[in-house]
Amino acid sequence: MRNVSIDLLDDTPRPVVAIGTDYPDGHRLPRHTHRRAQLLYGATGVMQVSTADGNWVVPPQRAVWIPPGVAHEVLMLGVSTRSLYIEPAAVTAMDARCQVISVSPLMRQLLMEAVELALDYDEAGRDGALIDLLLHELLRSAHLPLHLPLPQDPRLLNLCQAFLKRPDAHVSPVQWAAQLPISLRSFNRLFSQQTGLSFSQWRQQACVMSALSRLAVGHSVTRIALDLGYDSPAAFSTMFRRVLGHAPSAWLEKTAGH
Repeated sequence: MRNVSIDLLDDTPRPVVAIGTDYPDGHRLPRHTHRRAQLLYGATGVMQVSTADGNWVVPPQRAVWIPPGVAHEVLMLGVSTRSLYIEPAAVTAMDARCQVISVSPLMRQLLMEAVELALDYDEAGRDGALIDLLLHELLRSAHLPLHLPLPQDPRLLNLCQAFLKRPDAHVSPVQWAAQLPISLRSFNRLFSQQTGLSFSQWRQQACVMSALSRLAVGHSVTRIALDLGYDSPAAFSTMFRRVLGHAPSAWLEKTAGH
């Protein structure tokens, strides 16, 4: 089905409902939940998904797994989506938290086919086999390190959210500790307890995720590197490669040819 609401289809007596939707650039879906689990795939553009647990950046031709009942909002940056809404009993082996996942060429073609199926597709025939294969592909998909956990502590959360609006690779934990105000040692302990990451790991991950969104909409590596506070494009590229395994230019080529 294309450009219809899951609310109209949620009671469909099928384990999986597939919907394709085209969104205007910059469209924001306000925080909401689904009774079913959702696999949200972006055929084009970048999605930014936010929950109480953190943020996820979903580059083009990747997908995000959203478990049933998880409140989330999504910013669509030039996105055409293919979504699967899956009965919870059909995907008990999937993670109980959101995950960005890779999408194989086979899985991508299956998603494209799935949104063309009749709502009451034949579960015993080809259509049912297609959906079964899609679920098998989902279970074997690799997770990508594109999650940025957010703290629950309101003082720390405010600092993190302000940072996400203007990421800066040179912001130090000393500066944040002074704003709370607590000792550096207490700050480091609090930050690790609240996010599961050290401050430097979190700062680096935030910069990578900001860069991914900007790369996908055509910003140059040099401009991104300087805006994030890196001393040179080479320093930024080294960090990017360390986190994602590819230089920014190679990541773009890999995405385009995925």
